[in-house]
Amino acid sequence: MSSIKVRKPEKKDKQKSKISTKFRTFLFFMVLALISGGVGAAIAVMLNSKPFQQQSLSGTETEAFKSDIAAATMGIPELTSPVNILVMGTIVLTSDLPGAENLPKPEYLAQTSSSLDGQSDAMILVRLDPSTQKITALSIPRDSRVEIPGYGMQKINAANYIGGAVLSAQTVSNLTGNIQIDRYLRVNVEGFGQLIDALGGVEIYVPKRMKYQDDSQRLYINLNQGQQLLDGNKAIQYMRYRHDELGDIGRVQRQQAFFRAIIVQKLKLETVPRIPDILAVVKQNLDTNMSVQELLAIASFVSKIDRKDTKMLLTPGRFSTSEEYPLSYWIVDERRLAYLMQEHFNVLYADAALLNNQDEFAPQNLRIAVQDTTYYPDRIKVATNTLIKAGYNQTFVDREPPTLILEKTQIIAQNGDRASAEKVRDTLGVGEVILEATGLLDSDITIRLGKDWIDTSKLILVNQQPKS
Repeated sequence: MSSIKVRKPEKKDKQKSKISTKFRTFLFFMVLALISGGVGAAIAVMLNSKPFQQQSLSGTETEAFKSDIAAATMGIPELTSPVNILVMGTIVLTSDLPGAENLPKPEYLAQTSSSLDGQSDAMILVRLDPSTQKITALSIPRDSRVEIPGYGMQKINAANYIGGAVLSAQTVSNLTGNIQIDRYLRVNVEGFGQLIDALGGVEIYVPKRMKYQDDSQRLYINLNQGQQLLDGNKAIQYMRYRHDELGDIGRVQRQQAFFRAIIVQKLKLETVPRIPDILAVVKQNLDTNMSVQELLAIASFVSKIDRKDTKMLLTPGRFSTSEEYPLSYWIVDERRLAYLMQEHFNVLYADAALLNNQDEFAPQNLRIAVQDTTYYPDRIKVATNTLIKAGYNQTFVDREPPTLILEKTQIIAQNGDRASAEKVRDTLGVGEVILEATGLLDSDITIRLGKDWIDTSKLILVNQQPKS
């Protein structure tokens, strides 16, 4: 058998071998980098895409919004600066659509359309501030009488019907001191219900029996009073009910309570990765110019915020009278609104000194409503007497308090005045200050006495006893 001789490589061959090995190594890492880069690029494209934007904006319209609001740090999307988002809930009845009179009667009277171009039933300006780790939401009543650019004085809910999200953003910006609105989000009634179902429902306290029927809109509301889990259908009923003495303002208050419940119960860190999947459920009923990265950054930010760092404000104003206008309007108090925007949205006004009327916040001028949730009538007297002795002369008892018994007293800054609410809390010695508009409409501060007030009031009574 002949043997096979193996030739030993010469020095030159050794160098070629080394170069070849280096080249293969280089090529391997180059391919790996290209693959990784391709995946990274694909992820970047996916994150920066806007799959939930139903209507493309023109170049001029796009320029009205900020270009970047989020960035990825170590792969985790984060907000890079304070962000102002206009959130709208829209509703379109098929009877309002072009050619509706030609539809068969059941469809003419039908239900809501999947269109997003109707009037806005809900309008909320939300500010997310990563520097202060706070959320501020300003509810704007749908009946607010405002100037719609190019269309004169109308109800603000018409802005979306006339000119969509862009005109709505312009209208809100003009109303609120020319604030920069960075993004918008619109969802219609059907999408809202689907979203609540995708989140597994929301636990909330229904403050009263809600029953209403409107065959022309196919609107049927039937909710019992009490704590309960609302699915999508019942959540729509809860949010659309407006048939009591407060009308749309009562609905705004319920919207605030509902959105707070969503933040507390559903927007948790474990939910954040599921946000795109959840939104995909309502994709046909949702329109936003936020990218996936921005949505994840916002969801992550909101999930870390405590209740005490969330402020829910109401555009200050009053109901119009029949002598003023044939239609019912919410007449915006521009001076008080300017104060809220300056205090909570960092909007600067040239005449800022005129906005801060300190006499308005003096104890003797504050309207303080006291509600008792503990059913101890004598305890509410102690509270009112304590406040009046401290100079809060316009303190009064609300005879129809919430029926939900509270463990902890709530001091609600109805008009967003935290400083005054904190002074009231210090006077009573108990309570959690909450900035939201869910208190009594005719008050500046609403106090809801909880169980913690029982022992405190006993101590006050003991100290008031004459010493022998």
